[in-house]
Amino acid sequence: MSESFNQQNLDPSALTFDEHGLIPAIVQDENDGAVLMMAYMDKESLRRTLKEGRAWFFSRSRQSYWLKGESSGNIVRVSRVSIDCDGDTLLLQASVKGDGVACHTGARSCFYRSLSIEGD
Repeated sequence: MSESFNQQNLDPSALTFDEHGLIPAIVQDENDGAVLMMAYMDKESLRRTLKEGRAWFFSRSRQSYWLKGESSGNIVRVSRVSIDCDGDTLLLQASVKGDGVACHTGARSCFYRSLSIEGD
């Protein structure tokens, strides 16, 4: 059975930001679907991302904007921004230019560690 998806071009004002004016943004490789990183955006960083096609985020610790890859050269080029069903999370489908590394540790993805699942 195939699913039917209702694709809409939504205005960013339809999004639900948290009490600090932020929304989680997951970055996914547009070619292989790997989850590369997660960071937060506010309305201005989202506006910059949509305008430039490069991923801008808001740093909660520094209280400032940052362009992903500005210092490393691993710029995240965004091809599509999707909104989840609740309007409170973004999915950025993208490619990483430069070395293709998304994590500040030098790993391709920030999700390179895992927990063990203890089942019955």
